[in-house]
Amino acid sequence: MHMLKIIERTKLWFGISLALIAIGIIFMIVNKGLNEGVDFRGGTVVTIELGEASKTANKADIDEIISKYAPGTPSRTVNETQIEIQSNQLDNEKADKMFKEIKDKYNLADNALVDVKHRDATIGNEIRLKAFWALLIASVFMVVYIRFRFKDIKFGLAAIIALIHDVLITISLYALLRISVNASFIAAILTIVGYSINDTIVIFDRIRENSKKLRGKSSTEIANISINESIKRSINTSLTTLLTIVAVYVFVPSVRDFSLPIIVGIISGTYSSIFIASPLWVIFKNMKNKKKVAAA
Repeated sequence: MHMLKIIERTKLWFGISLALIAIGIIFMIVNKGLNEGVDFRGGTVVTIELGEASKTANKADIDEIISKYAPGTPSRTVNETQIEIQSNQLDNEKADKMFKEIKDKYNLADNALVDVKHRDATIGNEIRLKAFWALLIASVFMVVYIRFRFKDIKFGLAAIIALIHDVLITISLYALLRISVNASFIAAILTIVGYSINDTIVIFDRIRENSKKLRGKSSTEIANISINESIKRSINTSLTTLLTIVAVYVFVPSVRDFSLPIIVGIISGTYSSIFIASPLWVIFKNMKNKKKVAAA
């Protein structure tokens, strides 16, 4: 079987990732940040039970009513019969008027207004801070674990950079599509980090084994051989997981805020394990070898 030469095309893989991240950064600058949901910037969450009307209700018509009271705010499906409206433009009076108009249009009962919650922006700041610390602490422990498992800090550095890559790619997509970012997004990012590092370690294990068996070969050859030996397993595992998450995204609307970033993260994590982490290991390995030669 023909061996794929992954390492020789390192500039291409890095260029693709840098281009996607750059686009995301540009959109964040233009739009002055991500499209933060009420979990971060505060606001009101209104939940309405449509009941039997959900079978005939038109989302576009509902969104037209919502836009009168909260311009630019679409409804989102919570389950088969409930919708949710999240906006920082709604107060109690506007929420009541909005519900009354939807109720009259679809002949809903008075108790169809399931819940009206007001969220403070300070809670969002707390979530953001805790997420940062959780990600930082997880990264430190991963570096320590990889350092002791592989006896080489180069593996740890390559893995962490690949994880940062996955997070940035996911954020870039959200910036590009202006998808609302909420607490579920933070949970998904932490899940992505855990999944991606596992995929990377599988390939790094093969590199470590081949480094012992193939002592006469260069780091580029060792990495290429290792990737080719494990690429089918990595892709098959990721596809199996991806199909499951896509099914959840399609058939369980209430968790789409969580499943969408997971889908992006699985694709990005598989890509980074093969095309980012492994080439980075080769770069760090070659840098160390050059230092040894220079010292000699």
